[in-house]
Amino acid sequence: MEITAHSYAADSSSVQEPPSSFRETLGHLGPSLILTAGVVGSGELIMTTTLGARAGFVTLWVVLLSCLLKVVVQLEFGKHAISTGETSLEAFNRLPGPAWRGTGWAVWMWLAIKTVQLVQYAGIAGGVALALHLAMPWAPVWLWACAAGLCTAMLVFRGSYRAVERWAVGLTAAFTLFTLACVVALQGTVYRITAGDLMEGVSFRLPAAAAGVAVAVFGATGVSADEIISYPYWCLEKGYARFAGAPSETADWARRARGWIRVMYIDALFSLAIYTLSTAAFYVLGAAILHGRGEIPAGYEMIRTLSGIYTESFGGWAMAVFIAGSVAVLFSTLFVACASATRMFTDAFAQCGLLDFREAARRDRWIGGLSLSLPALWVILFLAIGEPLIMILAGGVAVALLLVIVIFAAWVFRYRRLDQRLRPSRVYDALLWLSFLAIAGVALTAAANL
Repeated sequence: MEITAHSYAADSSSVQEPPSSFRETLGHLGPSLILTAGVVGSGELIMTTTLGARAGFVTLWVVLLSCLLKVVVQLEFGKHAISTGETSLEAFNRLPGPAWRGTGWAVWMWLAIKTVQLVQYAGIAGGVALALHLAMPWAPVWLWACAAGLCTAMLVFRGSYRAVERWAVGLTAAFTLFTLACVVALQGTVYRITAGDLMEGVSFRLPAAAAGVAVAVFGATGVSADEIISYPYWCLEKGYARFAGAPSETADWARRARGWIRVMYIDALFSLAIYTLSTAAFYVLGAAILHGRGEIPAGYEMIRTLSGIYTESFGGWAMAVFIAGSVAVLFSTLFVACASATRMFTDAFAQCGLLDFREAARRDRWIGGLSLSLPALWVILFLAIGEPLIMILAGGVAVALLLVIVIFAAWVFRYRRLDQRLRPSRVYDALLWLSFLAIAGVALTAAANL
């Protein structure tokens, strides 16, 4: 692994003044773009499109709220990381509440839910395999699944923060632009989207038949609980906390911290615009085309069914572009998920006393080992279950339950641990509480659906 020894440490030598212009700020963006690459794969391409196929336009509002509301909680996690230098699991271990064997309840709950969520990424690995098999049927699906797992393991094992950022952004950008072009081209077909369709999409109705999928989509689209929890790791590795310096009572530290928090805000809002636009595009394609034809993605035909949203817009030639793009975005999700999970699992094991996460050499050995073992486990699970859509939906519901910890942690970060010199505006607080209420409602619905 190429994670530098000082990635998670703040000292006087790493202090850096925040950028003073928007142009300079753009050079420091990146953590949220990594999350965007993770979101666009399983969330947009598969789950959002499937919800559109099942419900039509009526649940468009679920998708939009999923993108818009959770970003405020993401900002709170990023702010906490910059102002304290703590990782998410370190912060979870210090939340109020009971502990077992010296480890806080939130860490144990995270481990339990994250273990269940392994099936979701196994489903994504299966999606990559199905897309590759559709393009090159001479090799069986199981072989392509093994190839996807091996490539993921090798890239993450050798990857630093910079490599993760470049791969994630590059794999996502082209396919997202092509999807937006499909929405435009769709207006010239019998599946064109009308103003009435869009009005129906924001009517705030939720058909009972679509409730389960809608909960899973809310949990997995936009920034899911998983991405919110992983975001501080990318902020720390990007250097936002190091540049602010170790927390102190000095006015200089408070000024630098506010400056780097502002950079983090812009980073998060920039990616919010990207994934909200792409999420809406995937949804309306599924609602207009697949729902109109009565086709719902399922089983080994999932990728072939999803390809209809492109071939109906551009014709048969678009199948090749769809396959290439679906491989790219699903693999980017797999790649980012593996890179994030290796860091978070290593940190969780550290909170259980198995290692010191701040000891760089040992931490990186654990991350390297997990980067090889997690993809192998995903492939085994996919081959054993063989239903990628169901696996992804099940993982989405599990992650929706994880939102309970996320909103409690965000509340503690904001009202119990935030340095008062970094206090946000009343508008920010109002949006944060709106996010709390929406997420809590979805988490309770997810529990009821389980």
